[in-house]
Amino acid sequence: MSSLVVAVPSLLVIVRWLWPLSLPFWVKGAMAVLLLVASQYHLWSRLSSGSVFAPEFPRAIVIAFNWSFGAILFLAALQVLLDLGTLAAMAARWRTMSAPDSIRYAAAAIAALLAAFCVGNAIRVPPIKDVEVAIAGLPPQFDGYKVLQLTDLHISGLFAAEWTAATVERANGAGADLIVISGDFIDGSVEMRREDVVPLRDLLAPDGVYAVPGNHEYFFDYPAWMDRLTGLGIRMLPNAHAVLARGDGRLVLAGVTDRSARATGHAGPDLATALAGAPAGVPILLLDHQPRNAPDAAARGVALQLSGHTHGGMLVGLDRLVARANNGFVSGRYAVGDMTLYVSNGTALWPGFALRLGRPSELTRITLRARR
Repeated sequence: MSSLVVAVPSLLVIVRWLWPLSLPFWVKGAMAVLLLVASQYHLWSRLSSGSVFAPEFPRAIVIAFNWSFGAILFLAALQVLLDLGTLAAMAARWRTMSAPDSIRYAAAAIAALLAAFCVGNAIRVPPIKDVEVAIAGLPPQFDGYKVLQLTDLHISGLFAAEWTAATVERANGAGADLIVISGDFIDGSVEMRREDVVPLRDLLAPDGVYAVPGNHEYFFDYPAWMDRLTGLGIRMLPNAHAVLARGDGRLVLAGVTDRSARATGHAGPDLATALAGAPAGVPILLLDHQPRNAPDAAARGVALQLSGHTHGGMLVGLDRLVARANNGFVSGRYAVGDMTLYVSNGTALWPGFALRLGRPSELTRITLRARR
């Protein structure tokens, strides 16, 4: 995302909202500078850490940047609506009109409050969301089996150690038989996030904690992160599988690497390799960070695929654009052939756009049921 592109909403706000206000020139000039500074949040993030994905500021500043960035976007949208309404009124009355300052200030207040609401939704510790999935051929020993999915934690200066510890505590209290994490653990290097990820070692479930990498792990020294996460007691499944057993019943849990892996010189997702040696006739649960390859997984006989990556689209309306970039999959349950795909809205999201409206974060507790 270039600095020029993200500056467009602030320029619109400056020209169409700020400049017509009845304020002294120096006040408008100072406000214009502040708006431009806030719009360049991603540039400041890059300067702080070397990466736009890892803003290395105190948490309060990251929250303030996200709020101001969101307020600018919402105010720009409201100003466009205000301009369209003014044009319609001018056409109806055949005379020049201008929106009064009171309406402009009201639009700014609405944008500021809406941005605060969206940031609050984004940074909370997510609630448990319950989902039931019926699986053909599920062994009776696994009927009622509970899988807790975390995804897109984006542990960072925004989602730091305290938030991670609170999320782990809630996850452990969900009573799941198995905990899975479908990628995007972090934003930052191992050194940057060393203490912030420590609470992950406290994740506990009777059948363990399994995970796959997401695209963000490849942005920050993938091998180092795989070592670090494994050292925290998380069993990684990069193009690999594990067999879960309950008495005579078995379930295959498989995982693949992220689609972005090849661009960084690492092995790309390979479901055939992941399932090599897996017992035949056993239901397969697949962890794949990105949902777009779901039709391929369904063709290979996967019963349930768990994905993330989309953050649910973050904002109502924006989710339609996100869906187009992810083969139509953006949030919730999808029937893909005989397979169920579940795309979580995410446990957190990228700290460079921490806004949620109508697409809440979640810890997803999936109860497996035998398909009758």
